[in-house]
Amino acid sequence: MSKLPDHDSANRLRSSQPQPEPWSSPARRLLGAGVLATAVLLSGCSALVAQNPSSALRPVNAVAEGEEKRLMLQGADVVAYFTQGRYVPGIPAHRSVYEGVTFRFASAEHKALFDAAPQKYLPQYGGYCANGIVYGIPWGGDADAYRVIDGKLYIFGGAASRDAFALDVPGNRALADRYWTQEVAGANSFVQRAWRLVWRVPHYQSGQQLAEAVARARAGTPK
Repeated sequence: MSKLPDHDSANRLRSSQPQPEPWSSPARRLLGAGVLATAVLLSGCSALVAQNPSSALRPVNAVAEGEEKRLMLQGADVVAYFTQGRYVPGIPAHRSVYEGVTFRFASAEHKALFDAAPQKYLPQYGGYCANGIVYGIPWGGDADAYRVIDGKLYIFGGAASRDAFALDVPGNRALADRYWTQEVAGANSFVQRAWRLVWRVPHYQSGQQLAEAVARARAGTPK
């Protein structure tokens, strides 16, 4: 795969976009009530509980599995991304609970490393697709689609999302950091997702638009 070129013009465009506005309390309560009611009817309470712990990690890309109410990244060993440079599934025999979320590891050594410094190994943006958080949407995130950038773990919804993020890593990280800090962190994942799927950010691009941008970048074709 050829190296994707830098896009300084895209950086300037994105930096000129308005800052995300905080939700008004009445609008957020109204939307939240509707989304939560719909989510409960469609999927029951397990996904809501799994993704929204009452802790500093809310929301997280977690699932309910057996006795585990919140299993991070479906049990992926978050330490292995750093020590082995690849996705490795953890096992129930080696587990830790941090901020109400269960993490599994492939070995006792990896569990010990995590327990000594959990913040070092936590995936960014709650383990949701980093490219989704660029648009304020906590959605997706496959354990085997990832990148470690500057010592931090980023999870993506697949290779296409990872390639789109790579078009402008500094710009996309800045946007994702901003939206995570100002909107997503501490919010209910279902409410936030519904909000930003309807009221899209100014720089929103569809999956097709992003795929076309990646293709142009690889071909060296101007925008």
